[in-house]
Amino acid sequence: MRVAAAGVCHSDLHIMKGDMPMPLPAVLGHEGSGVVEKVGPGVTTVKPGDHCILIFRHSCGHCAYCSVGRPMLCSGHPHPLGTLLDGTTRLSTGGQPVHHMAGVSCFAEHAVIPEEQLLVIDDAIPLDRAALVGCSVTTGIGAAVNTAQVEPGTKVAVIGCGGVGLSVIQGARLQGAARIVAIDLFDEKLELATTMGATDAVSARSEDMVKQVRALTDGGVDYAFDAIGLPVTIRQSLDVLRAGGKAVVVGIARFGENVAIDGFSLVMQEKALLGSFYGSTRPRVDMPRILDLYRQGRLQLDELVTRRYPLEQINEAYDDLQGSQAGRGVIVFPS
Repeated sequence: MRVAAAGVCHSDLHIMKGDMPMPLPAVLGHEGSGVVEKVGPGVTTVKPGDHCILIFRHSCGHCAYCSVGRPMLCSGHPHPLGTLLDGTTRLSTGGQPVHHMAGVSCFAEHAVIPEEQLLVIDDAIPLDRAALVGCSVTTGIGAAVNTAQVEPGTKVAVIGCGGVGLSVIQGARLQGAARIVAIDLFDEKLELATTMGATDAVSARSEDMVKQVRALTDGGVDYAFDAIGLPVTIRQSLDVLRAGGKAVVVGIARFGENVAIDGFSLVMQEKALLGSFYGSTRPRVDMPRILDLYRQGRLQLDELVTRRYPLEQINEAYDDLQGSQAGRGVIVFPS
């Protein structure tokens, strides 16, 4: 693949900081798009010249999870972490192997990708926008549509308004939520959230943030999404719920980190705490639908991309990711 664009995502940052296990050295990057340049023997589903979204989670199509429509939990391709599906790497330095992130490793001009992890798309779709569908957009929309199954007329809170959180907001809007409360530390991110469907904005810096959300929503929301993944934000996602509500954790917590929750209210108020990996998505079904919504003008991808960097500025891009800048940064490569 000739890589066209790669999103600047927190998952890569987790590996940089040691919060997620990954054998090193490795080439990171998992949210991407590109153009097929060459195919190996036996490849039948893609051809040179095809524009593709890179799917960072493989699925075999025949294991127990794939068979019931949960390909994100696929168990049919066991292989060592940091390798491609055949258990090997295609990267090396000084004669030593370099590992692949999620079988993608798109922080590079070229990448070798299993055909199972490629989705061919219309050439007319801008590849820097398409790259985001490879992770953040699908993860966020899927959390609202697939995992939580937000119902029309309900109330929603979203903690963290980065690329994933903004996509959760758009997913909740598409599902017909009546009220969507955006919560973040930075005003710039809250302002962008209101242009994408949030009806209210609350500063996470406020000591009484939970009380504010509950007051705005007459006692709590029906669905709360944590797009951060910290113990405190996971607890807050439960605390802003009304009785019978669902809290969905989308942000990835540090590997092995425990979270203390109020077990009494979980039972007595029949709250639900759910995890959502990759938006519980079926990539070959959901990603084309997302692109259709974009073409129809119902999904804001153009506005989501607010910063573009050459690969040489990737460290600057990750500094910006941890700051107040709204929207999503994208590494773009020369065509």
